[in-house]
Amino acid sequence: MEPGMSEHGTVVTEHSEVFRLPDLGEGLTEAELVSWSVAVGDRVELNQVIAEVETAKATVELPSPYAGTVAELLAEPGAGVPVGAPLIRIAVPVAAGTAPAPTGGGDSPVQVLVGYGPGAAPVSRRAARAAAAAPAPAQAPPPPGERHRPDAKPSARREARLLGVDLTEVTGTGTGGAITVPDVRRAAEERGSATAATGSDRETRTPIHGIRRRTAAAVARSAFTAPHVTVFLTCDVTATVDLVARLRGAAAFEGRHPTLLTVVAKALLRTLEHQPVLNAAWDEEHQEIVTRHYVNLGIATATDSGLMVPVIRDADRMSLPDLAGAIAHAAETARSGRATPADLTGGTVSITNIGVFGVDTGTPILNPGETAILALGAVTPRPWVVDGELAVRQVTTLSLSFDHRLVDGEQAARALAEIGAILTDPVPELLAGI
Repeated sequence: MEPGMSEHGTVVTEHSEVFRLPDLGEGLTEAELVSWSVAVGDRVELNQVIAEVETAKATVELPSPYAGTVAELLAEPGAGVPVGAPLIRIAVPVAAGTAPAPTGGGDSPVQVLVGYGPGAAPVSRRAARAAAAAPAPAQAPPPPGERHRPDAKPSARREARLLGVDLTEVTGTGTGGAITVPDVRRAAEERGSATAATGSDRETRTPIHGIRRRTAAAVARSAFTAPHVTVFLTCDVTATVDLVARLRGAAAFEGRHPTLLTVVAKALLRTLEHQPVLNAAWDEEHQEIVTRHYVNLGIATATDSGLMVPVIRDADRMSLPDLAGAIAHAAETARSGRATPADLTGGTVSITNIGVFGVDTGTPILNPGETAILALGAVTPRPWVVDGELAVRQVTTLSLSFDHRLVDGEQAARALAEIGAILTDPVPELLAGI
């Protein structure tokens, strides 16, 4: 590049550095590029967020390991990128007479940490966001013919990919004109109405990628690897519903918002003490059953990107108030897109609340590597016999899917019956120690 002059009179040149997709951990070998936060010609600072990528486990922001000017974007949004593949080329200024640091251009070793670079310390997400929000110097205009990159929230970009919406044709109503999820959905509805009116297109094809593609692969692998069996139990949970209402006013639960799911999760954890096989694992390679002496509880969570299962580690050691806070935090982190790969791996048993969608019951599929998953159905007023008399009670149906390689029908039936018994009379079992 052409040399320039710094404000101190030093001759400055530029050389190119190539940033490659780093190893994001958890044994992941590739990621999908969700969106760029920069364009060709933009000035970037060290640790400024430059892109968002989606792995099999989570969406991750990538900070720049260099300060300079974006020279070239080497991957397209929506494309799968292997670890070590080039993502972006940045022109880095170098004072005349100073040798460029060998930090990633050309055939340099693959960087293994997000934010890795010359003298760069590990950067927190908060710091990365702050750097990204800081005022930047004037930016060079994009080359002729390059499309303007719309200002859209990451969740809106994910929604646009799922619905096949071109963001350049969407008007944003968010802060500063940013495109939001409702803007994308409205554009999709308008496009659908126009299509129906003309009758020129009777179907829409959307590429399968990201979390949707990986979820599909995981559940297919689980369904055709582990022999699934599901048992069901309908039970009276009136006492549990009343208990939750009382707990919400207790000082120990201030700011933690206990729910029915909190108590159901605690009942499952108590039951695992007597039926630990539900928390075990089948090691096909070594032909061993792995008995775990800890419980990492997965909480199935619906998000804009699809199903995620954030994990609460050592949930069996938590008090009921701590468990309530952990469940709420895990779900909020997943829905906001802030869950990391580590947050979504390592589960040993899971629970899913399908009742929030008004569904009575179902047959949940096991997470790969797990042996059991408990589903909570909708809680509704139903006629129920109490002490020989007909009464209206709060009733739900529980379903427990399990891997029949490890768990016999008797073990699963006893476990589900114990969970139901706790929910029918929860106070003696669950309030000790609060």
